[in-house]
Amino acid sequence: MASERTGKEADSSQQTSRNGAVLQIEELFKHFGGIRAVNGATFRVAPKTITALIGPNGAGKTTLFNVVTGFYRGDRGSVAFDGDQVFGQPPYELARRGMVRTFQITKALAAMPVIDNMMLAAPEQPGERFRNLLLRPGAVRAREREVRQQAMELLEVFNLTELADDYAGTLSGGQRKLLELARALMAEPKLLLLDEPMAGINPTLGARLLDHMERLRRERGVTFLFIEHDMEVVMNHSDRVVVMAEGRVIAEGEPHEVRNDRRVIDAYLGETVIDTVHGERLSQ
Repeated sequence: MASERTGKEADSSQQTSRNGAVLQIEELFKHFGGIRAVNGATFRVAPKTITALIGPNGAGKTTLFNVVTGFYRGDRGSVAFDGDQVFGQPPYELARRGMVRTFQITKALAAMPVIDNMMLAAPEQPGERFRNLLLRPGAVRAREREVRQQAMELLEVFNLTELADDYAGTLSGGQRKLLELARALMAEPKLLLLDEPMAGINPTLGARLLDHMERLRRERGVTFLFIEHDMEVVMNHSDRVVVMAEGRVIAEGEPHEVRNDRRVIDAYLGETVIDTVHGERLSQ
């Protein structure tokens, strides 16, 4: 049985490499009692793209994020990242591999300064091991200076430099969103999953965050998968759109394709969905 599973995982990884996906999700399931929160979801994310994951409330989007990133243990399915099968691996291992996420409710360490929030996320810090503090103090100090410089450069990108020594708990909601994105980048991700990055922030900060996403994709090759309810953001700032309803993927494609898909319109029954490109209502 073990060899059969290993063979299937290898086949899945090889397939992921062949089709060029940085993330390949196949037949993913997660149940909570009798509720099928994720019910056989299947889709792929191409490298260096911005992919939006949309759907009505209760569609299973955040649960899928939690399973993919190891915060929930999935019941069954396949998650291949960068050519390797990673289903069931813990969050810290996935972060080391380059899969990093943010949360709808920000997770800043409120009682620590902004700069310390940033520096904690950096990988390969020899000072984390007590032995290195005694035997390699020079290397520890050199790496700490390097990490601090990297953190300050990212804070400058997000216009947070002046807040570096402030406690993270004093930041506004929008500033915390930017801090969380900046901190995620300290982990040097290949794939960044964002859970409703526009929620609770003003339009000016939202536009700044979207600009940073575009720049990071273009200049650093970061791939983005983000959950969003703002259809203007989805239609105008994503390369592809994946639509979930009742735990399943019901449609996917380029924004203009998904916008006019009857399955998508029906999934939002009872809600107003706007075609933000042409300014036309899709339902109601």
